[in-house]
Amino acid sequence: MNDLELIFNMLGEASTTKIARNKDALGFDENKHAAKEGGTVAGVARKELERRSGEKVVTQENYLNVPETKKRLESKKK
Repeated sequence: MNDLELIFNMLGEASTTKIARNKDALGFDENKHAAKEGGTVAGVARKELERRSGEKVVTQENYLNVPETKKRLESKKK
């Protein structure tokens, strides 16, 4: 995963938590609904960034396999 993939993943998780707490979600079904809503928040944000930047967020790279310094150097070359 790259930085943006991790960020959107965190956005989905945080959104899900916020929605579930605000709706006092109890049990599997209510939390499943909150998870779908939280995922939708992150999905909409990702699609909007992709539309505005003209680049895809999701990549095949493995975040842990590429050292941060190497990623920064490669991104500067682009």
